[in-house]
Amino acid sequence: MSTSIILHIQNTEPVLGEVEELPKLTDTMVKVSNPRQRDGKDLIFLQHNVVTVYWPVSQLNFIEILPGEEEEEIISFVRE
Repeated sequence: MSTSIILHIQNTEPVLGEVEELPKLTDTMVKVSNPRQRDGKDLIFLQHNVVTVYWPVSQLNFIEILPGEEEEEIISFVRE
């Protein structure tokens, strides 16, 4: 199952994408599938048919992990 993330890359706009597993502390690269802008548009610095990109961790400021479908489930009380 893939996890949606937002990469905050130095000196550029954030990139939204999916990863199969979150990077470990020892990783030097992050493999991102379906990279795009946060609004869903194509990235101007990639070819239109690119589906996977590797980014060096040294160029990242931080990574945001977006909640998945199972985490969005809200349990509330029901009054009968």
